[in-house]
Amino acid sequence: MHILFVGDVVGSPGRDMVHEYVPKLKEKYRPHVTIINGENAAGGKGITEKIYRGFLEVGAQAVTLGNHTWDNREIFEFIDDAKYLVRPANFPADNPGKGMVYLKFNQVEIAVISLQGRTFMPTIDCPFKKADELVTEARERTPFIFVDMHAEATSEKQAMGWYLDGRVSAVIGTHTHVQTADERILPGGTGYLSDVGMTGPYDGILGVEREAVLKRFITSLPSRFEVPKEGRAQLSAVRIELDGKTGFAKKMERILINDDHPFYS
Repeated sequence: MHILFVGDVVGSPGRDMVHEYVPKLKEKYRPHVTIINGENAAGGKGITEKIYRGFLEVGAQAVTLGNHTWDNREIFEFIDDAKYLVRPANFPADNPGKGMVYLKFNQVEIAVISLQGRTFMPTIDCPFKKADELVTEARERTPFIFVDMHAEATSEKQAMGWYLDGRVSAVIGTHTHVQTADERILPGGTGYLSDVGMTGPYDGILGVEREAVLKRFITSLPSRFEVPKEGRAQLSAVRIELDGKTGFAKKMERILINDDHPFYS
């Protein structure tokens, strides 16, 4: 089983990179399952139904979300009907949508779980307790379990990796938009990466226009963050090879495509 996971898609530059390079990555690596984190895909905050369906059309089987899930109010109109849209499972229980979906390739199922951290993030339900609940449920059906851990603190992401080691296939971090170089397979067989990185503007700061961010740092005054519509872009992803019987990770490879790291087919 091969998984391709594309990190936080930011605005139209990120969407353009997805539509240009995901088909090329699928042709090169032949993943059985492709997952995209799309929580910033609509102008940097939230997602629309058109964008969600566009990701499926380009080859994704599931789209995960994060703390910006509800920022675009259109989501309330379609999330309950979006079979492959996965918002953080530890949102309060009465929130719409779902935190885990099952995908099928041939006769093999893979569970995709979204969790959100609480350190430097909104106070929501415990991601560790919710992970216990969902992983126990998923393992009754399949050993293939992928977890998108959407969190600010690297320590909380690492904690989740160790907490789920030997119980899931992979724990991959999102949210901080900077790809980390700490991919590893933990002793119990779980693949781990603190942050897969961002797919979007290459010359901004975390996907938004750098001038506004610099102004806030220098003056401490509020400034409006906008996603630049033009300029260079990048794509960040990770490829994970899983053992076909145990579901545990055998190999991981980070993928970074930008002007300094060209894509070679």
